Amino acid sequence: MIADNHRFRQAIQQFDQANSHDPHKEMYHGKEHAKELLYAQRMTDCLLNFEPQASEVLQLAARAQHICRWTIPRDRYPMDRKGYLLWRSELKRFHAEKTEEILIECGYDQDSIDRVKSLILKQRLKTDPESQTLEDVVCLVFLDYYFGDFSAKHEPQKVVSILKKTWNKMSEKGRQKALTLHFTKEELDLINTAIN
Repeated sequence: MIADNHRFRQAIQQFDQANSHDPHKEMYHGKEHAKELLYAQRMTDCLLNFEPQASEVLQLAARAQHICRWTIPRDRYPMDRKGYLLWRSELKRFHAEKTEEILIECGYDQDSIDRVKSLILKQRLKTDPESQTLEDVVCLVFLDYYFGDFSAKHEPQKVVSILKKTWNKMSEKGRQKALTLHFTKEELDLINTAIN
């Protein structure tokens, strides 16, 4: 089992060590956390709840999804749609390369590393079940932990637009899981507007 896999535990430990250096902090349950470390832990928790039999490569990709994300800030790129897409594209490449460095150090073979990188890069999203599962988990973590703050900071029209895009990225299984999450009445109204 993965739980007895030394290189897997080592990789997770190194991902977490890297993310623990995030200068951005988030308060959760009365305690301050490094933002990307907390995000990575939420990704793992959500994945194992959503897909308990997730493969080792999928678990690695989920944990490393945002590794060291703060090192490429959004404001390094033009603050328009094109700049946003460039930023996201650069981030995915960076996350994949950083993950590869750690996995090589932990003794993973190149085929496994390439598979993890493919998942992080969201390749073959609609045809690769594991890639779709990872996308579902990304969306579920957003809805469960970050949607409330996001919706409070933006106009309803923008929130509904983002929700529509999020919903379109998810599988039917992911959508059904999303509807079991706890939302305020206001948040649920926005979700219903977006999906109906």
